[in-house]
Amino acid sequence: MEKKKCTLEAEQMVKLYEEGMRTVDIAEIANVSVRYVNLVLLKNNVKRRAKGSWKRKYEVNEHYFKTWSNNMAYILGFFAADGCVNKDLSSISFSQKSIEILEKIKIELQSNHPFVQNPNTGVYTLGIHSKILKEDLMILHGIQPNKSLRIQLPTIPEPYLSHFIRGYFDGDGSIYKSRNCVCIVSGSRDFSISLYEIFKSHNLKPRLKDFETYYRIYITGLDNISLFANWIYQDKDLYLVEKYKRFLEKQALKS
Repeated sequence: MEKKKCTLEAEQMVKLYEEGMRTVDIAEIANVSVRYVNLVLLKNNVKRRAKGSWKRKYEVNEHYFKTWSNNMAYILGFFAADGCVNKDLSSISFSQKSIEILEKIKIELQSNHPFVQNPNTGVYTLGIHSKILKEDLMILHGIQPNKSLRIQLPTIPEPYLSHFIRGYFDGDGSIYKSRNCVCIVSGSRDFSISLYEIFKSHNLKPRLKDFETYYRIYITGLDNISLFANWIYQDKDLYLVEKYKRFLEKQALKS
């Protein structure tokens, strides 16, 4: 059996515990057992809180995913790409190399939860303990634990569709520097087909390619890329700056 790889240093676990995070949540983020976290705290002579004395230190708008808005649609799309619903705990998490977009999402969610950076990959994770957020993502929007291969496109009101697509693209999309091509990746066949049909309906002339374990949707040509960009960035608020700049560079080539 492959050994789990710890994603946090001991001092990071200690810091999170001293800031008020529960050992079960630290264990989830660190990819280790609660017993391992307890051993780390013991080894570092950390003063333990009395059992049952934990009080919620971190805040979040737990009902955020109940009401549609441009930003909610974006965050839902971003979560569909780079988020995780914990199977065993009442928590969700966002992961990304760009801490800037996670900071904006954190503000939008009215959260004060801390970021944790994986020392091996440099990826930042925003973990949020909330039973309500987890249930709303699962029940209202159909995003389940271990979603990668079986996620379905949520039912999205038309006015918010472009914002959802922008969020998903910021998580699992790319725009090539050397080629006039945009690509979106998903491990789910149903999700990929749904996106493909949406892109067809917007005259983006997409191509869907099956790579057996994952799927790619391609949009090629400066005209189609410009059409795609104009659509997903209309009325934008939340977005990855680096990707938007690449679209601007492509549009400059077209003019």
